[in-house]
Amino acid sequence: MHDKIVSDLFNMRDEKFAHFNTSFIPTTNANNVIGVRTPELRQYAKTISSPEQFLNKLPHKYFEENQIHAFILSGICDLEKCINLVDAFLPYIDNWATCDQLIPKIFAKNTNQILPWIRKWIRSNHTYTVRFAIGLLMRFFLGDKFDSSYADMIIKIKSNEYYINMMRAWYFATALTKNWDDIIGIIENKKLDTWTHNKTIQKAIESYRISNTQKAHLRKLKI
Repeated sequence: MHDKIVSDLFNMRDEKFAHFNTSFIPTTNANNVIGVRTPELRQYAKTISSPEQFLNKLPHKYFEENQIHAFILSGICDLEKCINLVDAFLPYIDNWATCDQLIPKIFAKNTNQILPWIRKWIRSNHTYTVRFAIGLLMRFFLGDKFDSSYADMIIKIKSNEYYINMMRAWYFATALTKNWDDIIGIIENKKLDTWTHNKTIQKAIESYRISNTQKAHLRKLKI
C-alpha cells in the first residue's frame, strides 16, 4: 500500500509548486517535498482504503505523506484512539505546516479530556510538539473557555525556537481579540520576552477584530 500511495503522489506532482512550497517549509529537506497541493492531498487522504495501516507506518519520508497523516488524524472520531495516534505522530513532525494542519475535530468536543495531554505536550523538548500544544490552547481554550492558567503555561515557555515563539505571539494576539481584559495586562506588564511581545503587538494590530482605540494603546506598549 505504501508504494502505491507514494506512486500516486508522484503522479499528482507539480514540480514548480514543489520548488515554491519548499521556501515556506525550510526545516523540511527539499528532496522530500513532492509538490502536491493541499486540496488534492485532503481529497486523496479520504480515498486511502486502509488508513490505520498507513498511520502505523512511521516515520514517513515525504512531506506530503505527513500531511495526509495529519488529515486522517484530524478526522478520527474516537477520542482515545485519536489522542494516542497524535501522541505517536508528533515527534515526527518537522515543519510548521504539518503541525498546523493537525486539528482533530474530536478535540473541540472534549476539551477537558485533552488538557492533561496539552500540559504534557507543552513541556516537550520537540519544537512542533510544543507548537501543537499552544495551537490547541489558541483554538479551543479562548473566549468562554479561557483560564489565566492556560496563558501562564505559554508565558513560562522559554525558547529560542522561531516556530515556538511565533505560535506564542499568535496565541496572545488571538487572545487579545477574544479576551482583551484578561490578556492586555500581560502585555502592559511585559511578561513576554521582547521578540514575542513585539510580534504579539504587530499581529494584533493587523487584526480587524481589534478596535482602533485598542490598536493605539498597543502601539504605545511596543518595546
